Amino acid sequence: MSRTPDDAPFLPLPIAVATVSDSRTADTDTSGSYLREQLTAAGHRLADQVICKDDVYQLRALFSRWIADPAVQVVITTGGTGITGRDSTPEAVIPLFDKAIDGFGELFRQISFDEIGASTVQSRAVAGIANGTLIFCLPGSTGACRTAWEQILQPQLDSRTRPCNFAQLIARFSER
Repeated sequence: MSRTPDDAPFLPLPIAVATVSDSRTADTDTSGSYLREQLTAAGHRLADQVICKDDVYQLRALFSRWIADPAVQVVITTGGTGITGRDSTPEAVIPLFDKAIDGFGELFRQISFDEIGASTVQSRAVAGIANGTLIFCLPGSTGACRTAWEQILQPQLDSRTRPCNFAQLIARFSER
């Protein structure tokens, strides 16, 4: 664990947002809109935004494009993490991870339990690092996105969060 210095400056991050859905449009994408508003309000930069069909191969192509782009340091997705036949975000992204961040899904479900009870077991929220890019896959509900952003992502993507945060480590993800 790398400790954040007391005088750490804020480091704005370029973040791409994908809404995974077969039915949402730009007008009905409340979860994607919420994430875009929150990340820019926090001082980060929206690197890209997409609504993508819940299809493993279309998602892998999108993730692969973003993780190959040095202008994208963080990817946040909403949708496709449930347990129905069309939910395929984890299947699309997990094979691309160099390292899984298991604690993200565990913590998300722990926090969600206080909000939605045992229904949280249906969430397959996952996170990992692929080619030096942080990837966070959230459920599709705006409430779940709010929980993940406010309780986990906003503080961990803020380079001033102590004792440690993801933002301070991004430059070290590709170390060998």
